[in-house]
Amino acid sequence: MNDEQTRARFEALMLPLMNDAYNLARWLMKNQEDAEDQVQESYLRAFRFFASFQGTNFRAWLLQIVRNTCYSALGARKLKEKEVPLEEESDEIEDHSPLPPVSLARKATVEAVREAIAALPVEFREAVVLREIEGLSYKEISQVTEVPIGTVMSRLARARHQLYLMLADRKERDQL
Repeated sequence: MNDEQTRARFEALMLPLMNDAYNLARWLMKNQEDAEDQVQESYLRAFRFFASFQGTNFRAWLLQIVRNTCYSALGARKLKEKEVPLEEESDEIEDHSPLPPVSLARKATVEAVREAIAALPVEFREAVVLREIEGLSYKEISQVTEVPIGTVMSRLARARHQLYLMLADRKERDQL
C-alpha cells in the first residue's frame, strides 16, 4: 500500500472516530483546549503507527492511544485537576421558559450526574465514560486501559458506588 492509499484508509477508518476520541480526552483532561491538543497528538501518533496496526478494532486502538496520550500529558505537566466550568448564573437567573418542572428537574439531574462524574478519580472516570457514555464492552475497556477485565469491572462497580453516594448526598443537601 502506498502513502496515498494509507492516508486515505486512515481517514476513512479513523476520522469518524474523532468525536469518541474527543469525548474521552475531554473527560480525562477536564479542559476543552487540553482535550483538543491531546486528540490532535493522538491522531498524529495513530497515523505514525497506522500501517503497522495488526488488529481489527480501530476504535479501541485509537481510544487506547488517546488515553495514553492524555495520561502522558497529565503526568508530564503535573496538571492539577481543573474543574469543569459550570454556569453559576443559571442559579441566579429566573427561568421564564414554558418548560414544566419535571423537565427542569431532569436538566438539574443531568448536570448533577455530570458534576459527579467529573469529580471521580481519573481511573474511575475513564471507566464510566468508556462504558456508560461511549458504550464499550468490558473487553474493549480492558484493551483501551490495558488492565484485566476484572479490574475494569471493579473500577466500574466502585465508580458507580461513588456516584451513588455523591448524588445521594447532593439530593439530601438540596432537600434541606
